[in-house]
Amino acid sequence: MERFDVLIIGAGVTGAMIARNLAKYDVKVALLDKENDVGNLTSNANSAIIHSGYDPLPGTNKAKFNVLGNKMFDEICEDLDVNFYRVGSLTVALYDEQLPLLKELAERSKQNGVEVKLLSAEEVKKMEPNINPNVKGALFAPTAGIVDVFNFVVHAVENAVDNGVKLFLNEEVTSIVKEGEYYKVKTQKEEFYSKVVINAAGCYADKIASMVEPIDWKITPRKGEYFVLDHYKEGLVNHVIFPLPSEKGKGILVTMTTSGNYLVGPSSELTDEKDDYRTDPPTLKNVRAQASEMVPSIPFNQVIRVFAGNRPTCTRHDFVIEYSKKDKNFINVGGIESPGFVSSPAIGEYVVEQLVKPILSMKEKANYNPKVRKYHRLYNEMREDNYKFSNEHLNYSEIICNCEKVTLGEILDVLSRSNPPHSVKALKRRTRAGFGKCQGGFCQPRVVLILAKYYGVSPLEINYDGEFSPILLEKIKGGR
Repeated sequence: MERFDVLIIGAGVTGAMIARNLAKYDVKVALLDKENDVGNLTSNANSAIIHSGYDPLPGTNKAKFNVLGNKMFDEICEDLDVNFYRVGSLTVALYDEQLPLLKELAERSKQNGVEVKLLSAEEVKKMEPNINPNVKGALFAPTAGIVDVFNFVVHAVENAVDNGVKLFLNEEVTSIVKEGEYYKVKTQKEEFYSKVVINAAGCYADKIASMVEPIDWKITPRKGEYFVLDHYKEGLVNHVIFPLPSEKGKGILVTMTTSGNYLVGPSSELTDEKDDYRTDPPTLKNVRAQASEMVPSIPFNQVIRVFAGNRPTCTRHDFVIEYSKKDKNFINVGGIESPGFVSSPAIGEYVVEQLVKPILSMKEKANYNPKVRKYHRLYNEMREDNYKFSNEHLNYSEIICNCEKVTLGEILDVLSRSNPPHSVKALKRRTRAGFGKCQGGFCQPRVVLILAKYYGVSPLEINYDGEFSPILLEKIKGGR
């Protein structure tokens, strides 16, 4: 059995950024995840917001890593070829009695070192014509942004793998035991040995930590339900629109996405089920009502999908980033809920530089490459060089997904990379084939056939998501 210097449990955004930072050094790194794809749970189902950092309590890990991480996104997204736009956010007050809280948030922003500006009602309505006309004011945070969360994780892992990290999917950890200088990490399939283990298991971080020692913190998932609106037109909102935050979180927002869709949500309710991704009509009705109070003209007749995601809320009410009390070679990185995504680059850097380096001898690689191979997205921009490229590469002239204008060339490109999709959902998240108005109704049969041909298997063996989620059950008479 191959032995590793560092093993990371969890290939969400936090594990991905830790792996990418470790890939800069001449150490053997393994990245494990129980899912069929990276970033498949919490990192897959969130608001896709890069928060400015005005909201977290000063002095907390959330405030520290939010502000640091926000500043890192421009360069990282350039290196990883990921869509990222600093559109800014508006936290709105709809009632006179809410205005003092806006001023409190502005003061907190100063303590966190975040640029903000208090706006009058007239200034808000000028920036956001569709806002509730009774708005009283808002806090404008220009450094907030939106990002392609799917490909941020996928490309980060791709870059880590390109630089030597080994990725293992469908590996659910069942036990962790220290044997000499190595931890034996057992999954349902095999055993891994590593000198250092980093627990970045999201909603399961407390379960993983408890395999090593008793802990004084617990993860309770906080479920959030969302609406996704079609990219029917621009200008419904021009910024990320937040209500005033509460003890439940940042509240139900309205935002555009990097793909041109609009996102409305999330709800915020604690649940005992770590894998509960169901939506329910009463919760969605409440999301709709609260969002409509901020932006009354939201066209809910343009909804193409609803979904739910779980955030790993910790009883400490802060990120847990620390050595195990029992052994420094086991590191916990848990409770990474909002603002976890924006914090991930800074967390990844901190874990490697401040926690791993002191306990493991590491030498920087001379040949480390921070960039992924450039992606060709022909229909993002109708440029002359795109027409030339598609004429020279005919697979890019054949459209597979008409809703999102995804070509065969783009699909074959992601399949050829070091972190390829192995399911319909994984390919969907990388290319957007199936994300449009018909939700794969027309392109999914072709996607299944493309995956089957590429991997040399029967279409019956192609899964929608995990190992046991087949799309096709049997071959019918006359079928090919």
